[in-house]
Amino acid sequence: MILEKCVIGIEFGSTRIKAVMLDENHEIIASNEYAWESTLKNGVWIYTLEQAKLGLIDCYAGLKSKFETKYRRPLSKVGAIGISGMMHGYLVFDKKGNQLAEFRTWKNTICPDAQEILSALFEFNIPQRWTIAHIYQAILNGEKEVKDIAFATTLAGYFHYLLTGQKYIGANDGSGMFPLDKNTKDYDRNMVAKFDDLVKDKVSWKILDILPKVMVAGDNAGYLTQEGALIIDPSGVLQAGIPFCAPEGDMGTGMIATNSVRVGYGNSSLGTSSNITLVTDKNIKVNKEIDVIASPSGVPAVLVHANNCTTDINAWVELLHQAIVLAGGSIQRNELFVRLFNKSLEGEPDAGGLISFNYFSGEAAVGVQEGRPLFVREPDAKLSLANFMKAHILGILATLRIGLDILIKQGVEINKIYGHGGFFKTPVVGAKALSAAINAPVATLASAGEGGPYGQALLAAYMLVKEKGETLEDFLENKVFTNAKEDIAQATKEEVDGFNRFLARYIAAVPVEEAAIKFVKGQHTK
Repeated sequence: MILEKCVIGIEFGSTRIKAVMLDENHEIIASNEYAWESTLKNGVWIYTLEQAKLGLIDCYAGLKSKFETKYRRPLSKVGAIGISGMMHGYLVFDKKGNQLAEFRTWKNTICPDAQEILSALFEFNIPQRWTIAHIYQAILNGEKEVKDIAFATTLAGYFHYLLTGQKYIGANDGSGMFPLDKNTKDYDRNMVAKFDDLVKDKVSWKILDILPKVMVAGDNAGYLTQEGALIIDPSGVLQAGIPFCAPEGDMGTGMIATNSVRVGYGNSSLGTSSNITLVTDKNIKVNKEIDVIASPSGVPAVLVHANNCTTDINAWVELLHQAIVLAGGSIQRNELFVRLFNKSLEGEPDAGGLISFNYFSGEAAVGVQEGRPLFVREPDAKLSLANFMKAHILGILATLRIGLDILIKQGVEINKIYGHGGFFKTPVVGAKALSAAINAPVATLASAGEGGPYGQALLAAYMLVKEKGETLEDFLENKVFTNAKEDIAQATKEEVDGFNRFLARYIAAVPVEEAAIKFVKGQHTK
């Protein structure tokens, strides 16, 4: 094994910091992870950089130990490294590098005024979690630190700077800080001018003075410094001089890990919450339900998000498990999930008149600010176990479809979606249901489960070995995923029509959900 042909990807996720090492064939040869979580402090979700740094050291040490134990040689160098992480948030420093405020994560919804003002000013949706929304909200709040901001970045951008000394950001991560121009693949200069004019009487700096420079996939974004090498590996074994690709966002690395970076392709993550990210060449109208970001190559991508996904169906499966135990039976919960999901395939295409709202919290796409899990059926509906499971599976996808319809009406095409997350663990079932919802093929990849650090490692590999003129899309398709096992589900016309009938009933029943929110008040909702 030639170490100079190996790469490492490290991602700071919301619940895990994970490192992955790939060989020259892009196969995983070592990995490790470190569990962490955000803290709610004074009503704000934060992480400390000290905790993040300790997590990085621990995570890398575990990867190093596994590699050295397996291959009986020191991990002194690799061909390239990439850092990725959760996007957005508020992470600002003064000119001496001192952190000015605690790191406010993407999880916070504390920038409503900034969202409204900037979205109107830019004529472009600026979600509350975006960095520019946090910065402007801090200005509106009169926070004392804003006048001293010399550098604003993301978590990945910060650690890239710590390890290389370079203030760079990948196109995907950068697009969650400030809108990008799809032609220049850089911050939109028209919006930059509008923002600078908006805040000229409040701060002395210009926005471009404090944002990191945008880089695209394949760009060299610096080298590991001696100081950086000792940060990531205090043992001193890792050598300085290793090239770095641009730091990226977790949405971008998810796109890479699922090979969904071509126009018309996308990926869908369905777990506790759900989303679909689509790469598109269309100009999207302003809509609060749609985020416009960029792929690591700087190509526009749109994001549809739903707050609720599998929590409700998990609760129903637990209830059914209790019934089995009560009757003297015994079955593992995972096995019960598989059997119940497979049972749904016997259900009617429209779930036979059964409707499920899986709302534990609000959903912007249907205009509700709170949620009440709700199961309702027509008097003549056939209440069977198959239809019951089908209704809950289709209900999970309904909110996403409502958001997607906004894009479809604007001419956005869906050629193929790659699915990942717990919803797709049972073969065929989840993928077939999503295919019916979006009327497009849905593929699942075994490698998708490796997630963001795998995607970031592939970006490091692309920078390291790309040929002249070779695009990221071609690199992934021809050199990484050529032999990848891909299971494709394609819904029949009957299944697509059935989902559309289900969705029509679902939308018509939204007032029932609204009434439940209004009148069903428990101790947790007073």
